[in-house]
Amino acid sequence: MKHMLVFASLLAVVAVSQADVTAEDQFKVEEDSIARVLAQKLIQNKYLVEGQDVVVRYSLFNVGSAAALNVRVQEAGFGAGDFDIVAGKADFTLDRLAPGANASHTLVVRPLKYGYYNFTAATVSYLESETASEPTVGFTSEPGEGGIVAFRDYNKKFSSHLLDWLVFAVMTLPSLGIPFALWYSSKSKYDAVIAEKRADAGKKRE
Repeated sequence: MKHMLVFASLLAVVAVSQADVTAEDQFKVEEDSIARVLAQKLIQNKYLVEGQDVVVRYSLFNVGSAAALNVRVQEAGFGAGDFDIVAGKADFTLDRLAPGANASHTLVVRPLKYGYYNFTAATVSYLESETASEPTVGFTSEPGEGGIVAFRDYNKKFSSHLLDWLVFAVMTLPSLGIPFALWYSSKSKYDAVIAEKRADAGKKRE
């Protein structure tokens, strides 16, 4: 009887241990099966110019083992007093981003003034699993400070200057045209005299 009680106790201990291990493993699996979203914010332009389009690209990467749900990107860095939104959305949502997948979104803005501007990070929020009730909140990468060039300075340096060349041509036309007109007038008179002399010489021979 005593041996049976000891054996039963050992079975109970083993069962409890197995139950603990199973619960721990299950919790670990559930903990590992979550989404992890990395986000990048990148300014595509080489030059940032007042009044010209600036292309901003947002790239999202899910490096987790579960799908990210309700992935939302909120951009508050382009205020109405500093930028106009030309194309795209400053606040957009993806219903689902599968594990190992990536997605991108393009926003086109137009700076209204020149000077240095700090391009800050956008906010990213998502549900890391189908059972998650509260969203995980993070941020994109931060492009940092960039200089927006005044349009007149950019135009002075990079434009084709067609108008400048046209004005230059108009201004130099008198200095080139008047000497040419005098030369052509003298040449015409000289040619007329030569032709007249040749005509007289021909008559004398006859």
